[in-house]
Amino acid sequence: MTLPLLSYPTSSQNQRVAGYEVPGDEQPRVYSTDNIPTGGEMDELIRAAYRQVFHEQQILQCNRQIDLESQLRNGQISVREFIRGLATSEVFRSRSYEPSNNYRFAQMCVQRLLGREVYNEREKFAWSIVLATKGLQGFIDALVNSEEYLSQFGDDTVPYQRRRIIPQRSLGDLPFERMPRYGADHRATLESLGYFAHEAKDYPWSKRSYQCPPPRWAWQKQPTPANLRIWTTLVNVGGILLAIGTLAIALSAWGIIDL
Repeated sequence: MTLPLLSYPTSSQNQRVAGYEVPGDEQPRVYSTDNIPTGGEMDELIRAAYRQVFHEQQILQCNRQIDLESQLRNGQISVREFIRGLATSEVFRSRSYEPSNNYRFAQMCVQRLLGREVYNEREKFAWSIVLATKGLQGFIDALVNSEEYLSQFGDDTVPYQRRRIIPQRSLGDLPFERMPRYGADHRATLESLGYFAHEAKDYPWSKRSYQCPPPRWAWQKQPTPANLRIWTTLVNVGGILLAIGTLAIALSAWGIIDL
């Protein structure tokens, strides 16, 4: 028997309150196929869909879903079906679903597909139950088929972060793109498998941050002064022997000496 979605209180969030602010940079740009878009407008819509679902962290040429793009351009699928296809693609599964636990992934998908933050921990728990019982496909279907998704975005509009403006504050909410691609628990798992052993040994600060690892030459041990002197001597002796051999060959070729 399929479990119903666990009930949770829908506390008032910014996107549920009517806004009267003057439009500015923090107002989302809406991409829709209500009117037949031109080629350039369709390119922008597709890029906006990738940015919403994959975020800038995963917008790579190798991650493009060419078949879905072609179907959308030809009118075979709607924008909602395109979003569904991106969220159930192998790329999204491997880059977002597998590195996250169910709670974090549920929160991430509510942000990206419904355009808002979860109301509370109970909603996060409710959607994680749907993910655990129905799997990734069933979970994404439940989100894009929900009444909230249909009422806010319908079949033709790319989801977006709704109303970042907060009254009596100079800045709005941070964009959801600030959320890291995977959580600290996945990072800890990788560390336990030895993926960042060089950072932990030579750069203790790197265990507490998500900075890019230093170049490989920076991890390697520098030679001691004694080893450096031996190496220099060997290089010099080798150079002298090479010069003598070259000179001997040249003199033999000229007939001065006989080898």
